[in-house]
Amino acid sequence: MRLFYTIFILSILLFSCKNETKPTQKEESKSLTTAEKIANSYGFKHFKDITEIDFTFNVDRDSSHFERSWIWKPKSNEVTLITTKDTITYNRKSVDSTNIKADQAFINDKFWLLAPFQLIWDKSTTISEVSKENTPISNVESNKITLTYPDKGGYTPGDAYDFYFDDNYQITEWVFRQGNSKEPSMINTWEDYQTFNGLNLSLTHKNKEGNFKLYFTNIKVVK
Repeated sequence: MRLFYTIFILSILLFSCKNETKPTQKEESKSLTTAEKIANSYGFKHFKDITEIDFTFNVDRDSSHFERSWIWKPKSNEVTLITTKDTITYNRKSVDSTNIKADQAFINDKFWLLAPFQLIWDKSTTISEVSKENTPISNVESNKITLTYPDKGGYTPGDAYDFYFDDNYQITEWVFRQGNSKEPSMINTWEDYQTFNGLNLSLTHKNKEGNFKLYFTNIKVVK
C-alpha cells in the first residue's frame, strides 16, 4: 500500500511540474517583442514555406502612372524584374554593377509590400519602445514604434520609419523620414488588406491630399 501511495504522489508531482514549466499561449504572446507581434499578425510564420512571390508595384501620382513587376524566389534569392522595356533576372547573392539598379528597385518595392517582416529581417536596425500618439492622417490615438537604419551600409542609410498600429498589431499609417530628419518625407495609409497563402498584405497606400497612390496588383504567393 505504501508503494502505491508513493507512486501516486510522484505521479502528481511530475504532472504538476510539467504544467508549471509549459508556458501558456498568453504567456508566449507576452514574451514576443512588438516587432515580432506585428510580423506575426501579417503571417510571418508562413513565410518559411513560400517558394515564390509575384507582384506588380504601381504608383499613381496626379495624372501619371508607373509600374514594374517582380518574380521573387526567396529560397534561392532569384529575382526577375519585368518592365515594358526589359526583363532582368539576377541572384541577390551576387549583385554587381550590371544589376545593382534593379536590386535597389527590388529592395524598395519589396519593403513596401513586406515592411512588417523587415522589422524582423533587418538585424542592424534599432526599434524604439512603443508610445501612444495620434496618427498623422486620420488623427486618432494609436500605438507607434520607430524603425531606424544605421548611418552606414545598405541602400538607405540613416532612414527612419514611424509605424502606427492598432491593438491587433495591424499597421494603419506610417511616416518615412529620409536620413532620420525631423520632418516627414512621406506619409501614407496602410489599407486594402488581403490574404495570400497565409500572408496578410496591405495592397494600397495613399497620402492625405489624395494625389498619390501606391498599390500592388497581380499578386501570387506560392508555397
